Amino acid sequence: MNLLEKEQLIQEQAIALETASAEEIIRYAVQTFPNITFACSFGAEDVVLVDMVQKISPGTDIFYLDTDFHFEETYHTRDRLVAKYNMEFVRVAPVLSPEEQAAQHGDTLWQVNPNQCCNIRKVEPLTRILSQYDAWITGIRRDQAPTRANAKKIEYDNKFGLVKFNPIADWTQDEVWAYIREHDVIYNPLHDQNYPSIGCHYCTRQVMPGEDPRAGRWSGNEKTECGLHK
Repeated sequence: MNLLEKEQLIQEQAIALETASAEEIIRYAVQTFPNITFACSFGAEDVVLVDMVQKISPGTDIFYLDTDFHFEETYHTRDRLVAKYNMEFVRVAPVLSPEEQAAQHGDTLWQVNPNQCCNIRKVEPLTRILSQYDAWITGIRRDQAPTRANAKKIEYDNKFGLVKFNPIADWTQDEVWAYIREHDVIYNPLHDQNYPSIGCHYCTRQVMPGEDPRAGRWSGNEKTECGLHK
């Protein structure tokens, strides 16, 4: 099957499964692509999917990109999830340590060139880990940002060359939090402190009332995505 035929088949499946539940999408994903992984950032959407994946397919690999610049609360959330589900996350680290990055690119690359910083600490590590799999699961939702508005529940990821599943693409923020409350899911306490979207601590700030939920990411420049999904 060539790439065009594969993309056509995925488009047909995306249409057929558009109304499927998140759990149904995950079951379909792990059954159809046993060599699949889930990318977890420990945000609200992703802890929901951790809960679902652990209930549906606990043997599925779940990895996180350890940029070395996460909030302490994010690492603590990781540890609490590990303890609750008796599992381990696959840690994926950048090639450069923070000290090596500073030596090569300066002490504040995230300010001078945030795209390059994201490429070093997120995009390259993601490219490396995804090359080992046939498909991946993400927690992106259509209403998170205009760049994600057209996300399908199943799509071919041309950037990384594999199938991508977005089980909660059609969920609202309220639905995410309803699931967290109903299932008593562990979540990052920063969400209770006006951090709806949480990335590296250097590039994430609190969001004030009335602001876009992603206004706290890379505040002060036009950057809206780290490069993982666009």
